[in-house]
Amino acid sequence: MPEVEYDRPLSEDVRKRHYHKTERGQVVDFVVQLEVKVEQTWKPVIRYDCAHGFAHKDCYNLREERKKERLELNYKEALILADSDTNDNWETYRRRFLEGEYP
Repeated sequence: MPEVEYDRPLSEDVRKRHYHKTERGQVVDFVVQLEVKVEQTWKPVIRYDCAHGFAHKDCYNLREERKKERLELNYKEALILADSDTNDNWETYRRRFLEGEYP
């Protein structure tokens, strides 16, 4: 059961946390979370995972309110989307989050 886990700084106040686990070449668990540092505390902005038995995305605002969106993708497809989305859009997500909006 290979597992991959890392934190990747994107700027001094933004990081991406990545975890995934595979069995026999299939993704069986994953989490990709974009976080912004606000007053010395890391806050989640976007989190892709499969914690409830299905792939989904949670978006947060500064008040720590959450919106959940179900992804009609398998875990591998959702993991690829999560990585590319956070890598490509983190600056926009950071700005919107700090403005008090959902990313």
